[in-house]
Amino acid sequence: MTSRLLGHVSLGRAVLSLSLCGAAGGGLVAGLVMPFVGGAGLAAKRAASAFIELPAPLREEPLPEMTRLLDRDGRQIAQFYYQNRQSVPLSMVAPVMRQAIVAIEDSRFYEHGGLDLKGTLRALVTNTQAGGIRQGGSSISQQLVKNIMLNQAETEQERAQALVRTFRRKLDELRYALALERKYTKDQILERYLNIAYFGAGAFGVQAAARRFFGVDAADLTLTQAATLAGAVRTPYDTDPSLGDDHRDRLRARRDLVLSRMAELGLVARDRARDAAATPLALHLRPEPGGCAGSAYPFFCVYVEREVLTNPAFGYTRADRERRLQRGGLTIWTTIDPAAQRAADRAVTARVSPRDNQVASETMIEPGTGRIRAMAVSKRYGRNPHDRDLGRNTTYNLAADVAHGGGLGLQAGSTFKVFTLATALKQGMRFGDGFTIPGSYVPSYGYRDCSGRAVNDPHTVIHNAGGEGGGGPYSLEMGTWQSVNIFYMRLEREVGLCDVVTTARSLGIRRADGTPLREVPTFTLGANEMDPTTVAAAYAALAARGLYCRPMAIAAVVEHDGTRTEVPPACVTALEPAVADAVSHVLTGVFSKGTMRGQSIGRPAAGKTGTNNGYTSAWFAGYTPGLAAAVSVGDIRGSYRYPLTGVTIGGRYYGAVQGASLPGPIWVDSMRAALRGTPAYDFTPPDMSRFGGGFTPGLKEALEKQRKKQKEKKKREAEHRRHDDDAASQAGGTASGGAGSRATPAPVNGGHPLAAGPGRLPFAAGGGRIPLAAGGGRAVPAVTTMRFPTAGHDFSHTFARVFGPDVARTFARVLGHNPPVASAARTPGRTPGRTGSRGAPAATGRTSGSAEARTGARRDGRARGRTGGRTSRAHAASPRSARRSRH
Repeated sequence: MTSRLLGHVSLGRAVLSLSLCGAAGGGLVAGLVMPFVGGAGLAAKRAASAFIELPAPLREEPLPEMTRLLDRDGRQIAQFYYQNRQSVPLSMVAPVMRQAIVAIEDSRFYEHGGLDLKGTLRALVTNTQAGGIRQGGSSISQQLVKNIMLNQAETEQERAQALVRTFRRKLDELRYALALERKYTKDQILERYLNIAYFGAGAFGVQAAARRFFGVDAADLTLTQAATLAGAVRTPYDTDPSLGDDHRDRLRARRDLVLSRMAELGLVARDRARDAAATPLALHLRPEPGGCAGSAYPFFCVYVEREVLTNPAFGYTRADRERRLQRGGLTIWTTIDPAAQRAADRAVTARVSPRDNQVASETMIEPGTGRIRAMAVSKRYGRNPHDRDLGRNTTYNLAADVAHGGGLGLQAGSTFKVFTLATALKQGMRFGDGFTIPGSYVPSYGYRDCSGRAVNDPHTVIHNAGGEGGGGPYSLEMGTWQSVNIFYMRLEREVGLCDVVTTARSLGIRRADGTPLREVPTFTLGANEMDPTTVAAAYAALAARGLYCRPMAIAAVVEHDGTRTEVPPACVTALEPAVADAVSHVLTGVFSKGTMRGQSIGRPAAGKTGTNNGYTSAWFAGYTPGLAAAVSVGDIRGSYRYPLTGVTIGGRYYGAVQGASLPGPIWVDSMRAALRGTPAYDFTPPDMSRFGGGFTPGLKEALEKQRKKQKEKKKREAEHRRHDDDAASQAGGTASGGAGSRATPAPVNGGHPLAAGPGRLPFAAGGGRIPLAAGGGRAVPAVTTMRFPTAGHDFSHTFARVFGPDVARTFARVLGHNPPVASAARTPGRTPGRTGSRGAPAATGRTSGSAEARTGARRDGRARGRTGGRTSRAHAASPRSARRSRH
């Protein structure tokens, strides 16, 4: 139907006709005209002139549009809006929807020029007879004007004024409607109306309403669906289907009225309209949550939201940035990789439960770009019931810093030793270089911060972690692999504290709480509180051969008009590539010879464990050439008040949580899954002409001595194993009832080859002889004995190997022994198989710290914790108050 423009209508005749119909048509129509033609001497010509001098069309502000967040593959992960709206062109609205809205709101829309005299009079008569509103008296153009005025109102007072129904405001709407008819075609007016109208249930515009009510696009609406939406426009609050059955009944009545009107106008057959009215509403109310609570990746969503609200690129003021996020209709392409995010989520939640007070967090970053590929937290995002501080949920993004919605961070432990290592290599140190360290160390001289101020701490005593011996020669690699505290304290003094701090800063190291870094002697031991995103970005720079890139979560921004702006990585060369290659070369040994020995992702990797003094937190940070990640674990109630000792996490008991016992396995599992199906690349080999050929006095001799001790120890262990096997064979032969028989004792008490009735082991004193009694009908001799060696025997490496640690521990107590028999998860500081010799590689899963390693430092302040989802921090106002770290 061809649109009729305003110029085709005689305004003078229209006003004159309106005035003549005033008496017969009622006070409403007369009232519209009276301000202009009510005077006795006022001619129709003057009234027409007043309407011809139309105002400029209303200034149309851009409609508040929904901002959508997409993952790297283009799938929506979150949305932000002030009004749930997504404007669409008229061509993307089903024709039946256009017919329905015109039929019920303005059936002569395509025939009048903005003022429908016949429609107004007909609506007046129909509504008067019906005793309620059955037809609209305002044209669609007038309703569009009203919605524009309402949309421009930003305060409650302005909105109230826009809704006031006075003669003057009605005339203003009419005059502006006539101006719109002059400016736009009919289809353009209808398109604007369909996109601005409120349909109820929080849906603005026909596209959002179609999705909200029926889960379909506006282009796919059926007759009954279109009639339902058209009926909701007139009274969207009274017919809001989300408010209950009464509202749904009213909505259905409105739908049936629309169908009847469409049949009356011949837009649909009467039989079809009757059949449609006989069907139920068939609503499929689809929630459209705004913000991060409804996102599949809520913690990453929080990071993106905070990035927009704090980045001047999105507006000069925070208010401008909030407006743009909630009203701008942006499409933000993020960097999140669904496969990597899934891998991180599964690895974290597999070992740490949302119910636990301990929290695990992980961030994955792509080297060379800084793009965040995953961000996972073991807690669920949201508020706890009754707004409790503790529970399954948290609203803090514990994988990020305070600026991005995170907590105050956790001390990073020995993950900071890499900055001292990089500084030493940068200053000319070679592989194999090292020195002899004492059994304890006092940082009483040689430490100055970057302002030149001496920050020595003569009252602090640093000890090596348990199992590392009382001192001796260490090379650069061995000191790193075993994470030797005293070695790194001495190394930091040699290369200069300020130089180490400068290296860390160049790699993006900033405290999680935004305050300046604590430049103290224990800086290299991780005295500063950090977040996984910052640490992962620093390690990603090592993977990228020294190219540091600021963590980025936004890859591109598409404006509402389709303009696309790419966001390039913000990178800078922080380390010389050769130095970064040398660091990676050393850190690969952490997996093959150090604290992560025995844990692998099946491809070249480098990394560093970190466990803080007192087990207040635990870390692992590592990387491949294609992906870097950092994992932290700490107690959400306050890491210093609640250390990670004697805790059950994810249903598993830990005597003490170390970097290699919980964060390390999380990192391994997540990286293995995230990199599945991607090519495996090796690191660039180091320049051996520059970094090879170092020398540590006395190291060769110490290693030779250690090898001899290990050889002798293995020999003794082999003899003990043979002795134990013979004893077990004798017991088995007796059980069989015949000579030479070698029956295996049936396992009891958790699978141990001893039987003593239901859950108990009888013991007999004297001479180290232990009787074994049969019980429960098992094929074990009624009374037999075995000789238990009581001298010159390493209990944990023989008896525990045969019978298991629990049985061995029980026997040891009875016989007066107290050997360190326990699994790595139960007893900190010792793992079966570790030599305990100075300079020896750590055993599988072993970290170099132990509960026995105490710094003896006098601390100035008491640790304090935060609740409500925040991690804790200590009063580290002076060097002596800084917490020491381990591996």
